[in-house]
Amino acid sequence: MSPAPELAPSVAVVLAEFLRHLELERGRSPHTVRAYRSDLTGLLAGLTDLGELDLPALRRWLAAGHAAGAGRSTLARRAAAARTFTAWARRTAHTESDPGARLSSPRPHHAIPEVPTAAETAELLDAATSGAAESEPLALRDLLILELLYATGVRVAELCGLDVDDIDAGRRALRVVGKGDRERTVVYGVPAAEALRRWLDTGRPVLARPGSPPALLLGARGGRIDPRVVRVVVHRALAAVPGAPDVGPHGLRHAAATHMVEGGADLRYVQELLGHAKLATTQLYTHVTVDRLKVVHEQAHPRA
Repeated sequence: MSPAPELAPSVAVVLAEFLRHLELERGRSPHTVRAYRSDLTGLLAGLTDLGELDLPALRRWLAAGHAAGAGRSTLARRAAAARTFTAWARRTAHTESDPGARLSSPRPHHAIPEVPTAAETAELLDAATSGAAESEPLALRDLLILELLYATGVRVAELCGLDVDDIDAGRRALRVVGKGDRERTVVYGVPAAEALRRWLDTGRPVLARPGSPPALLLGARGGRIDPRVVRVVVHRALAAVPGAPDVGPHGLRHAAATHMVEGGADLRYVQELLGHAKLATTQLYTHVTVDRLKVVHEQAHPRA
């Protein structure tokens, strides 16, 4: 990996201020802040003063990315980062104009996410349930991981961040803190409730230590579970199902949404379940189901 380019001191100071604004005032996640830093460092490299950042410079930067092979989604993300930065710089009097306001960018290409079918997901969960039959703590935990990911559609970070107090067992609901520290309530069904009961009754107490955190899910040493462990659990479970795509935890989130839309769920409910800020993001799943309908139609209709 090549080292990050050097920035002029005055430019570096402004970028650092902007990144603090994202983190402290807008509540962006560390991952998002790192992405902004990476994109904007590439944009600002070579400038001796922020006043040199004009519309031609923005266009040259995107053109260079395109020539280097960056895809539409990457270019669209970089353009959005630049527009956010230049708007903030103008608003905070770091620049006299906002060149990003006139910057156009390619529409991002939203790839249809590959997801396991409902039958494949059921096979995955049935196998995990059988594996937890002996009430071995890690097997009970892994079953709960799979059940909750599919039942609620939560992100990996949201799952790992759950505490025991976030559970409302009577209502079969979880309090989830998502992107931008936005809270939402998600519900889960009877199989996940049973997996949760078994984990809390006979699994978690075995792994918990005197210094363990209040985390719902614990690692083998009693600490809060690491997202990497969750990914290993999901990949291993999917690998045991013949024909199932190896999509990882986010694939179970996609599967939950896709299967609900296929089952007739209202998009606004799915939006709330997934914690999407915009309905347009959730509408991706309507394209998934249409894509599947096309495949079935081409296979089965005499005049397809």
